Amino acid sequence: MKILLLGKNGQVGWELQRSLSPLGELIALDRHVVDGLCGDLSNLDALRTTIRRVNPDVIVNAAAYTAVDKAESEAELANRVNGQATQLMAEEAAALGVWLIHYSTDYVFSGQGSTPWQETDAVSPVNQYGASKLAGEQSIVASGCKYLIFRTSWVYGARGNNFAKTMLRLAKERETLSVIDDQIGAPTGADLIADVTALAIRQAVAQPELSGLYHLAAGGEVSWYGYASHVIAFARDNGEQLAVKAVNPIDTSAYPTPARRPHNSRLNTQRLRDNFSLHLPDWQSGVNRMLREVLNK
Repeated sequence: MKILLLGKNGQVGWELQRSLSPLGELIALDRHVVDGLCGDLSNLDALRTTIRRVNPDVIVNAAAYTAVDKAESEAELANRVNGQATQLMAEEAAALGVWLIHYSTDYVFSGQGSTPWQETDAVSPVNQYGASKLAGEQSIVASGCKYLIFRTSWVYGARGNNFAKTMLRLAKERETLSVIDDQIGAPTGADLIADVTALAIRQAVAQPELSGLYHLAAGGEVSWYGYASHVIAFARDNGEQLAVKAVNPIDTSAYPTPARRPHNSRLNTQRLRDNFSLHLPDWQSGVNRMLREVLNK
């Protein structure tokens, strides 16, 4: 099996390099040109040429425009990367008769209510980023290619920046932190996403009827305030010296941003668990593992 991985240096892409390697020949690209191959999703002509040259059995797209607030003023770029490039990959996958694996987001939903979103629920993105990711999803479905789309949320990795690292840094600098308490989701590790992807590819290649849209997130739910409190408590329990004395919950309205954020980022993962016979661990286990790595404990 030959796998073309795009976005190899992102949080999920980095972990995918590890999880996909045992499946076959892995060609992993980032934005830079290597041996005439280009994984820059903003360069559509080069991307099409690269896919045709590699002629893979599976295309795994872990690249995306993810600057949620900047997308409000860079809607054209966000749509080219998340929408048009995804459409191109889907068209090429359909023409070659190969699989396309793609990652999307809970931001395709309105973010209202408190019930975990199912794959069949109506979509209604509240910002440009969500709209661009939805356009990518819809183009894949319309293409007729074999695909796995994984919608996920609150992704973190030990490599690179993430919310937990930011909270640890601020907890060492400040005595008081204020963190949003009315947005609910499940912190989901890039390593979990990568491992599930590898397992799903193996099964889907053998069972093409598994092609489809799935929700992929860690078990349980928490607010950003609860997430921050967990991170700080874990760090203290493991001997970290922190300046913070109080973590205060605040409403989203107290922290305005250019792009609206969904209040409800819960994802119902029943379909994924049933179809692929998977267990998705609670969010705390993945976060604790990541924190041990970050804190070298």
